[in-house]
Amino acid sequence: MHTTSRRNFLVLTGISALAAAGCGTAAGSSSRNTDKLRYQGSSGAVTPPELAADLGYLGDLKLDWVGNTISGPQDIQSAASGQTDFGGAFNGAVVKLAARKAPIKAVISYYGSDKYAYSGFYVAENSAIRSPRDLIGKKAGMNTLGAHAEAMLDIYLKMNGLSRAEAERVERIVVPPVNTEQSLRQRQIDVAVLGGILRDKALETGGVRKLFSDFDLRGAFSAGTYILTDRFIEQNPETVRTFVTGVGKALDWSRTTSREEVVARMTEIVAKRKRSESADALKYWRSYGVSAPGGRIAETELSVWADWLTERGDVKSGQVHVEDLYTNEYNDIRATKAS
Repeated sequence: MHTTSRRNFLVLTGISALAAAGCGTAAGSSSRNTDKLRYQGSSGAVTPPELAADLGYLGDLKLDWVGNTISGPQDIQSAASGQTDFGGAFNGAVVKLAARKAPIKAVISYYGSDKYAYSGFYVAENSAIRSPRDLIGKKAGMNTLGAHAEAMLDIYLKMNGLSRAEAERVERIVVPPVNTEQSLRQRQIDVAVLGGILRDKALETGGVRKLFSDFDLRGAFSAGTYILTDRFIEQNPETVRTFVTGVGKALDWSRTTSREEVVARMTEIVAKRKRSESADALKYWRSYGVSAPGGRIAETELSVWADWLTERGDVKSGQVHVEDLYTNEYNDIRATKAS
């Protein structure tokens, strides 16, 4: 099946399969300690599991690429429904999926924010927006609503004394990431959320000014996790341990190895897999943003979003118990390891 049609299949059948996963046997979970994991990747990028496999940290465990994900929520829904074996998303999306009674558990962090990998809120250099209160009545463009960018905006406004009613007067606009910088420069939006290569290119061009970033707000933190179903973990505990520990080793390797060597390795991986994609964006890669040793999960990395979602009314109070949403049990990289 071609990548596009397979991806569409995952999206179209996700909801119905999710319901079945809670009471039936999910595909790929019938045998103990499978030696293959189905997953979705990202065009032109190298995910931590792909890096781990290339470095030999997964041993005999093989990754079976079934296409590229269109979003984090779609990726974890595919995993929850048994169409793939693992998926990753913003931790708020993980909380929301768990609130729908999906039988999932977060097992390792895979992206976050640090001084190299962060999302910033940018305005035009000559913009009159200088303070949080200046955002009232203005338009903020971001890739999706109800996720990382909107959460950071709400936290920023609340930290600076704006009421919920005032914060709601900041208009949030969905803009495709590749169009965000242009929309800002053409004054279609007043604030643009930019990260990674898109941020660096905008800064290189000039004429934009950072208002704040998620790193400014919270320092270094892990923002997204990989999830597996409870059933898969129960039936494949050693596979899970190999996967989680291997990915953790890859994250540590990427953080302690020179950027030039990491980018060179990633470029080789993209070339070897022959997916008709460009590796140009890798030239701008700096970090996965995961600072915790081995990608181990801290409870606050989920609870902060659970609180935000509860405040918004997206999740009912007491509907989600954060301590049940994640585990570090299968991560053999100790928390005391130097990072």
